[in-house]
Amino acid sequence: MTEPALWLATATCGLGSYRADLVETYWKWEQDPSLMIGYGRQVPESLEARAEGMQHQLRGANIRFTAYDLTGAEPVPVGVTTLLPDESVRTAEFVVMLAREARGRGFGAEATRLTLDYAFHVASLRMVWLKVLAPNAAGIKAYERAGFQHAGRLREAGYWLGQVCDEVLMDALAEDFSGPSAVRALLGRG
Repeated sequence: MTEPALWLATATCGLGSYRADLVETYWKWEQDPSLMIGYGRQVPESLEARAEGMQHQLRGANIRFTAYDLTGAEPVPVGVTTLLPDESVRTAEFVVMLAREARGRGFGAEATRLTLDYAFHVASLRMVWLKVLAPNAAGIKAYERAGFQHAGRLREAGYWLGQVCDEVLMDALAEDFSGPSAVRALLGRG
């Protein structure tokens, strides 16, 4: 595997480029049934379809990062964060995917916070929003720790374990982004 170039990092988590050489790793994470349930997705995808989709993603306008666990001797890929920007209003939808082995260790909140830092201080977005299935209590707590606030609900908009459920809407505003900034730290203004 190629050594990652990390763009933003804390002591435990880093964000680097979205990488074509990791397509099989990303695909394996996406086929995990617990991740499929969290996304409300019912159908697995073939590696061939995923590889084709990767080529479109690499050419697209969305902002994608590979999240790395930095707690060991070498950075280990543990997830992907994505911003789907709407340039006309300077906002973006946020999506995160974590490998099963990375969940419950704080990487979701940390990768989310780093992505918000980039969104507000590099991409100059004013608001980032997300949808999360209401039964996903762990995801909601991680988003809250990263700085998202509840903004509303879409009633019966998703499925969780085969049952209809609500989607929770959450948002984060640039003006509310507080705490340490990895971007500001790079500029000596942390």
